[in-house]
Amino acid sequence: MKLKASFEDNDYDLTINEVDGKLCVHIEGRSYTLEVKDTGDSSYLIINSNNIHDCRVEPIFKSKDRFDVTLKNRRYAVSISDPRRLRTDENSDRHHHGPTEIRAQMPGKVVRVLVEHGTKVEKNSGVLVVEAMKMQNEMKSPRAGVVMAVNVKAGDTVNAGEVLATVGDAE
Repeated sequence: MKLKASFEDNDYDLTINEVDGKLCVHIEGRSYTLEVKDTGDSSYLIINSNNIHDCRVEPIFKSKDRFDVTLKNRRYAVSISDPRRLRTDENSDRHHHGPTEIRAQMPGKVVRVLVEHGTKVEKNSGVLVVEAMKMQNEMKSPRAGVVMAVNVKAGDTVNAGEVLATVGDAE
């Protein structure tokens, strides 16, 4: 998954892939293989070779893309954005007709399905929750309509780009 991270007035391109339970992270030409252990209460142990770091990650004002990250007793305000989502959001008002697919952004596991086939949904209402990299992400409907298909159930493992649900025109 390609992301943009911003902190301390700098922007960074990063790519994160999960391989054999570890995260392969590429940031501005540097590569890291990390093991991440959730220790509860927004805290994680990040293991990089023989180095172990205690990290705390807390959303800022219930935001989905802004976080306070504490690492080595130093706090950083970090913003994360998905360039693909930004492009989709810019064009979402143009998609008024026909089915719209909700796809997995990265490999993960379906934690909850919030709707069923035939459910009427509003734009930005929750459809399902996918856990990826120890974080739960609510997948939202990009438009108002009716759920035409739900292709997964709780407990399913999904791949990046896989169609999880489809929302179409209300009839």
